[in-house]
Amino acid sequence: MKRIYKMLTATCFVLSVAGCDKLEDFGDTNVNPGAATEPVIGGLLTNVQANIGSYAYDTRGGLYAQIFSETQYTDVSLYGRPELAFTDYYRLYLNDLQNIINTGESNNMTQISRILQQYIFFVLTNLWGDVPYGEALQGDVNLQPRYDRQEDIYRGIFQTLGEAVDSFDDSAITGDIIFGGDVDAWRRAANSLKLVAAIQLSKAVPTADGFAAEAFREALAATGGVITTNAQNFQVNYPGGNFQSPYFTRYLTRQDYAESEPLVSLLLELEDTRQSVYGSSNVGMPYGLPRTGAEGSEAFTSANPNWSRIFSEDARPEDGSVYIITAAQVALARAEASDLGWTTENLSDLYTTGIELSHAQWGVDMSAGYLTGDGVALTAVAGSGANVAQISIQRYIASYPDGTQAWSIWRKSGYPVLTPTPHATSETGEIPRRYIYATAEFSTNRASVEEAIANLPGGNTAEARVWWDQE
Repeated sequence: MKRIYKMLTATCFVLSVAGCDKLEDFGDTNVNPGAATEPVIGGLLTNVQANIGSYAYDTRGGLYAQIFSETQYTDVSLYGRPELAFTDYYRLYLNDLQNIINTGESNNMTQISRILQQYIFFVLTNLWGDVPYGEALQGDVNLQPRYDRQEDIYRGIFQTLGEAVDSFDDSAITGDIIFGGDVDAWRRAANSLKLVAAIQLSKAVPTADGFAAEAFREALAATGGVITTNAQNFQVNYPGGNFQSPYFTRYLTRQDYAESEPLVSLLLELEDTRQSVYGSSNVGMPYGLPRTGAEGSEAFTSANPNWSRIFSEDARPEDGSVYIITAAQVALARAEASDLGWTTENLSDLYTTGIELSHAQWGVDMSAGYLTGDGVALTAVAGSGANVAQISIQRYIASYPDGTQAWSIWRKSGYPVLTPTPHATSETGEIPRRYIYATAEFSTNRASVEEAIANLPGGNTAEARVWWDQE
C-alpha cells in the first residue's frame, strides 16, 4: 500500500509538470529546465494501472447482466439506447501504454504495456464488437484506422500475449503498482488473460481442434503458468486517502446502484454465503423499474431503505482492491474447457477448486452441502459439454462485481436465465447484447465504421450479436 501511494503521488506531480504548455511570447522565462520533455514511462504506467480497475466494475454491463439494479435513474435498466463512444479508451490509457512502448527505454515495461493493452482491447471488443486494433494508436499517421473483425482481434490478443510472456528479460521496471516489477507474476497474468479470453470463444469456435482451444492449451503450458492462488490474483490495490478504491467511491459515496433482486434470489436459492459479502442485506432491489406509475413507486418504496447496497460495508473499504482476473475465474474457466473436451484436466477438481477459491477470496466459508446442492452439483459426464449451466452460473457469480465479465458470460452461455424488464423503452424489449457505435464515428471514420456495421447481423443496434455471440 505504501508503494502505490508513493508512486501515485509522484505520478500526479510528473504528469502535471509534463502537461504544461510553455508561453511562447515570453521566450523561456516560464520554462522549467528541469521539466519532462519526453514521457516519464514509470509515471505513465502507474497512471494506467491506477485507472484500469475501472474496467473491472462496469456498471452498465452489470445492469444488463442483472447483478445490479438502478435506484434513482433507470434508463439503462430500461434498455435505453447504449450509444457510447470508445475514444477515451484509446486517447487515454491505450495511448499512454503505446508511448511507453515507443520510447523503447525498458523491454520489460514494453511487455507489461502490451499485456495491459490486450486486456483493454479484450474489454473493448466484448462491448462493441469490431473496433480499431491493428491500425490503432498510430497518432497523426493514421487518424482513420480500420475496424478489425472481432475474430482477428482475438487472434491478435492471443499472439501478442504469447509474445510478451516469452520476451521478458532482466531490464528495469518502474511505476508498477500491480506486481511491483515481478516478471513471473506478469507472465501468470498474461497467460490467465489469454485463457479467459479463449474460453469466451467457446460458442463461436467450440471444437477441441479450433484456434480458441489451441490458445487455451497454449496458455496453460506457457512459461510462468497461470494464476492458481488468491495471492497471485491480478488486482489493483488502493491505499485509500486520495487514492480510494473505485468500489468505495462508486458504491458507498453514491447510492445510485444496488444489488439486484435476481442476483440476491439466485444466491439465496443456492444457499450461497457469498451473499453476505456481495450485498448489505438480503433485500435485492427490483430490476428494471419505471420511475413513474403506481408499480414503480410502490416497488421503490417497498425496497427502500432496506435494499441491498453493492457489497457489505466491510467489503468496500476505501483501501480495498479491484480484481481484474482471479484464481477462481481461472479455475472455473479451466473447468469449462475440460467439460468441452478442450483439455484432459479433471473437471470435478477444477470446478470445486474454483468455487472454493471464490469463497476464500471474499473471506466467507462455504455452506455445508453447497457443492452437492441443486443448481450447483455437476450432473453430466465430463467432456460432454453438458455442464454448461452450472459452470456458467458459478463463473457469473465469481465474476462479481465485474459487470462486463458477467454480461459476457451470460451472452455466451445464456446462464443464468435472465428475464428482460417488462418496462423496457427499447423497440424490441430485449436485453442489450452490445454497445452501439457513437454518432461521432460516422463523422470522423465513416468508411471504417460502416464496414464494421456490415459485419453485424441486425446492423448497429443493441440487439445485434458480436461475432462470438452469434448462433
